[in-house]
Amino acid sequence: MSERLQKFLAKAGVGSRRFCEELIKSRKIKINGKVAEIGVSVEITDVIEYEGNVISYVKSDLKLLMLNKPEGVVSSNKKEKNLPIVFDYLPKSNLNTRWISIGRLDINSSGLMLFTNDGTFANFCMHPSSMIDREYLVRARGEFTQEKKQKMLSGINIEGASYQLTDIVEGEKHSSNQWFSVCLMSGKNKEVRKIFNYFDLEISRLKRTRFGPIFLPSSLKKGSTIELSNKEIDSLKNYGI
Repeated sequence: MSERLQKFLAKAGVGSRRFCEELIKSRKIKINGKVAEIGVSVEITDVIEYEGNVISYVKSDLKLLMLNKPEGVVSSNKKEKNLPIVFDYLPKSNLNTRWISIGRLDINSSGLMLFTNDGTFANFCMHPSSMIDREYLVRARGEFTQEKKQKMLSGINIEGASYQLTDIVEGEKHSSNQWFSVCLMSGKNKEVRKIFNYFDLEISRLKRTRFGPIFLPSSLKKGSTIELSNKEIDSLKNYGI
């Protein structure tokens, strides 16, 4: 069965379909030794090359694991001051599986973290060109105004770096605390906290609830993991395409 080259490349984890189209236009992709043209279709038997490397579909043994990270756990594969790390919570049954973290959460944050056994897939998920958004549940203390909301959405600059939310929905308010649901495209270090702190809003709880099309199930207890299905892997690979 044939399919468009840019879709084939996106499925293989090279990047988003838009990114793959640019690679083809830039004459960086070859099919059976010849420079590919935009719009061409390929068969499974064709040899597809990018920068001298043969590109193939991500194998069916690609694994994707979800952890509901507790607070107080470090997103690292190295022990720091005897603190627990996220890899302490991952399955130990298969010693041949080397789990790779797809992004991080700071020590005081909780919620959805993803791990894979494929470095190319991990890089694809984290790269800005893949356009995979993240959603967080936030509880913060301080005065929230519509002016602050608009500035959060239009973007701010902190110490030379740009930060921006793509969406923010106001939730319940209890005394000086208010809940929010926020979304953003990038995975910069402590980005949500930095944005809220910039506007004198103190976060007391931060939980990631979604990564692209993957939602954190309410049934998954803190510290527990589940292995995701091939269908869920495909939904992440094709998100935004």
